[in-house]
Amino acid sequence: MSAGNTAVSAVETRLAGLGITLPDVAPPVAAYVPAVVTGAYVYTSGQLPFIEGKLPASGKVGAPGGGIDAGTATSLAATCAVNALAAIKSQIGDLDRITRIVKVVGYVASDPSFTGQPGVINGASELLGAVLGDAGVHARSAVGVSVLPLDSPVEVEVIAEFV
Repeated sequence: MSAGNTAVSAVETRLAGLGITLPDVAPPVAAYVPAVVTGAYVYTSGQLPFIEGKLPASGKVGAPGGGIDAGTATSLAATCAVNALAAIKSQIGDLDRITRIVKVVGYVASDPSFTGQPGVINGASELLGAVLGDAGVHARSAVGVSVLPLDSPVEVEVIAEFV
């Protein structure tokens, strides 16, 4: 399919089965582009969990007295993965062209005492597996950081191979 084709891919059909519609690509918040193609790979910039252009939550995961709980952060990581798929589609036109998610890097803005970053980033990994099957199995890093852009609790970047 060409980038101009509006047919719905099998991947988007699986997303719809999960109640998820692929959003428009979130506009950059600084001097970068949402995704870049080189050879047979698409590299996404870090994707925040924007929903309709807004962060649904902000703050540190696991912070006492009002921080983001791990379950909410896991859901937000899945939203980041959906936004990454939108960025990938903007470059290759059809998500069915993805042959493998090569690597996912997830960042979790964490309270210093929080050590559940891998569980949080499972939200992104499990979403990719659910919609891409074996092609969604990937290498991954889950990193705790002190703060993320716009005080987002999570950020996810993806490297995908495609044909």
